[in-house]
Amino acid sequence: MSDAALPSVAEVRAAAEAVKAALDRHLAAVESRIGDEDPAVYAAFNELAAAAEEYDELLYDRYDEVTPFEIPTPEDGVPYTGPAEPAAFSVLIRRDYAVVEPARLIAQAERVAAHDREAELALDGGTAGALGVLFGEYEPDEIASRHKDFGLDEGDSTLWIAASEEVAEPGEWLGSPFGHTDPQDVLHRFDMSSVFDEETDDFDEEGDEEEAAGGQEARPGLAPA
Repeated sequence: MSDAALPSVAEVRAAAEAVKAALDRHLAAVESRIGDEDPAVYAAFNELAAAAEEYDELLYDRYDEVTPFEIPTPEDGVPYTGPAEPAAFSVLIRRDYAVVEPARLIAQAERVAAHDREAELALDGGTAGALGVLFGEYEPDEIASRHKDFGLDEGDSTLWIAASEEVAEPGEWLGSPFGHTDPQDVLHRFDMSSVFDEETDDFDEEGDEEEAAGGQEARPGLAPA
């Protein structure tokens, strides 16, 4: 970056003052919080995160230095900027499965079709029809808990709670049920993936190697003896 493009000393100092003010507002919100999910605390948290990020960027651009702390943002890195007091919310769920035993899946659907004329008509002998029959008979949560019974393997899954200022009109979003959600309106999200287990396994393996070599593993909050 050229000298002309560098942020000024005054800009860096102003960003630092903004962080201090945001810290004070966050502390005040926490001290006067109402319940575990007080929207005022969330708003103050987001303001603090934005101020800290701005200061960190300017500090690095001007002095090639970084701050010793990091304020976490949601899994996707998008801070919440939705309504502080949402009047409604949407729950968006995605669960991925692999069909590892098609014969088992079809057999389960055939059992349902044996006692249901509509299901029998929907069953086409393949996995596509079988899936329609099974999801017409069982709740998604039951299929999730019994996925192996249906010849399925679990993949990644995610659940988003997205806030809104008003309840949607009947049929308003049915044409595009997932396309209307702004990531910045997501209050909470819960992700599940085997990649998290793999990261934990890698961490454990590194720790085992260090112990075998006579070393010690340092973890946040714990000082080596």
